[in-house]
Amino acid sequence: MAEGEEKNGIIDSMPLFAKELIAGGVTGGIAKTAVAPLERIKILFQTRRDEFKRIGLVGSINKIGKTEGLMGFYRGNGASVARIVPYAALHYMAYEEYRRWIIFAFPDTTRGPLLDLVAGSFAGGTAVLFTYPLDLVRTKLAYQVVGSTKAQAKAVTIPLEQIVYRGITDCFSRTYRESGFRGLYRGVAPSLYGIFPYAGLKFYFYEEMKRHVPAEHKKDISLKLVCGSVAGLLGQTLTYPLDVVRRQMQVERLYAAAKEETVRRGTMQTLVKIAKEEGWKQLFSGLSINYLKVVPSVAIGFTVYDVMKLHLRVPSREETEAEDLTKRKRNALS
Repeated sequence: MAEGEEKNGIIDSMPLFAKELIAGGVTGGIAKTAVAPLERIKILFQTRRDEFKRIGLVGSINKIGKTEGLMGFYRGNGASVARIVPYAALHYMAYEEYRRWIIFAFPDTTRGPLLDLVAGSFAGGTAVLFTYPLDLVRTKLAYQVVGSTKAQAKAVTIPLEQIVYRGITDCFSRTYRESGFRGLYRGVAPSLYGIFPYAGLKFYFYEEMKRHVPAEHKKDISLKLVCGSVAGLLGQTLTYPLDVVRRQMQVERLYAAAKEETVRRGTMQTLVKIAKEEGWKQLFSGLSINYLKVVPSVAIGFTVYDVMKLHLRVPSREETEAEDLTKRKRNALS
């Protein structure tokens, strides 16, 4: 009993932003790990591993399973989780903070989907800027394919001497030595172009759909999962080509070295080059897999976040806004 009360006391003494950071971090780790195998295959599809695109989803699963084993499906997932925990923590916390800031900076702002769109967009951009190097490392590690001797005889894989990244730390240090600080942010432009509309639309659709849920079903987990699924599906479809551009820019040095190609430059140049040389369909390469990934990922994400907020006793937005308004009035009078 005393232990439970002590735990409750610790939770109650935590500042609001800390609770939101914890809820967001736990959310990101659980959601990302749940879909890690599909994320690995999607990255291989996006980054022009022809042997994977040719054999399709089922064939890719069999190939990775035979040549790399179970852990092959989680190659790069360590970097992914290391990135997504701080990313999700910042993303959700920044969303709540931006939302509150907009409301109090502009009192006449309507509480509605537009507010969620703006707050979500800025929150996504903030989280990307702080965690992008980890996303770059995750992609480079996932891009590397280690085949068995028999598999390498039949398929094009990166030669052993070119597999230079032995882990997260090694990838960080080598990338920094080869390209400097700018190298750690290679591809950040399309990331920002994509995350602003995607993050904003994701929160927009999720909050808008929740507003139409009857009050008696607000806490229904199945409905939260449905709302999150639709939100992720719509948001991802509208911004997916920029995700493909980002992935290809992130691994272009590895690909150029193997194929003796000229390194691609800017975001628009990369997008146009992909469309001209590989066809516009390549801009949507891996989208079907992404649907399988995004639906459970976003659904699990929003649901876990709402559940975590309940466990951490995060007050409702209405309560928080009323409390902040009272504090501001007191400060104005004093």
